[in-house]
Amino acid sequence: MGTSTVAPETTANSGAGQRRQGRPVLAGLAFLAPFLLLYTLFLIGPSVYGLVMSFFNTSLVKGGLGSFAGLSNYAAAFGDPQFWSSLWHTAWFTILTTPPLVILALVFALLADRAKKGRWFFRLAFFAPYVLPSAVVALIWNWVYTPDLGLLADVVTRLGLTPPVWLGDPNWAMISVALTTVWWTLGFNFVLYLAGLQDIPRELYEAASIDGATPWQQITRITVPLLGRTTTLVAVLQVIASLKVFDQIYLMTSGGPDFATRPTIQYIYDVGFTDYRVGYGSAVSMLLFAVILVVSLVWFALVRRQERDA
Repeated sequence: MGTSTVAPETTANSGAGQRRQGRPVLAGLAFLAPFLLLYTLFLIGPSVYGLVMSFFNTSLVKGGLGSFAGLSNYAAAFGDPQFWSSLWHTAWFTILTTPPLVILALVFALLADRAKKGRWFFRLAFFAPYVLPSAVVALIWNWVYTPDLGLLADVVTRLGLTPPVWLGDPNWAMISVALTTVWWTLGFNFVLYLAGLQDIPRELYEAASIDGATPWQQITRITVPLLGRTTTLVAVLQVIASLKVFDQIYLMTSGGPDFATRPTIQYIYDVGFTDYRVGYGSAVSMLLFAVILVVSLVWFALVRRQERDA
């Protein structure tokens, strides 16, 4: 009765093939290693350490983690009216900025996409403010909002109206900062929509035009549905960015007047670096992270349900 044997050449070829297949994996890991190292060192590591600190009475004036606090930092946050006030200010800022930054970006992208000449100029004009540092943006708009001497006060006065103290009135301060943010960050969403528009086949518009579709019908029946994924991306990124607002508010109003514009991140900054309550500030940070995570998951769930129903 014969026995089957595997030729040495076949085994050698199989081993060489496996080694060749493993080389791209090793090469990919080698390219990823610097990023993974920095990502772990500056993001994952501090996040885990912040979670640990949230269960301790950590302070900047004492070394180490401090005494164990359990869930008392979280209980203190839930019972602190200033935390809820800052959370509402963050939500209000998100409500003021997200709809116009999505709708206006889409409208301007549609107009720029239909321009036959000078399209590069519109891209530059809308995207240029986005590359400005937050300090420059705050300086520009502080001058625009300056009472009596500012550009906006002059315009309102010429219209026969009395201009408010834009950044000094609690009723107008957040609206003023939101307007600044729309001007500043509109270009990013504009570029995303413009890229999405370029992926839509032109043949669809030509066929719709032959069938007698008006430009408005082409936008509502072709453009908007095919930009669904882009709109989802823009909306989610915008909501997350708005919930993390800090720079422009801190530079323009410092959370005032009378804490009327203080967002959650500035509240975390105040309790952590002004009151030295780092453990409590870490607990509030974890709560804000949970809010952002829940909002993102709910948004994605709603969008996926709509896509399935469609």
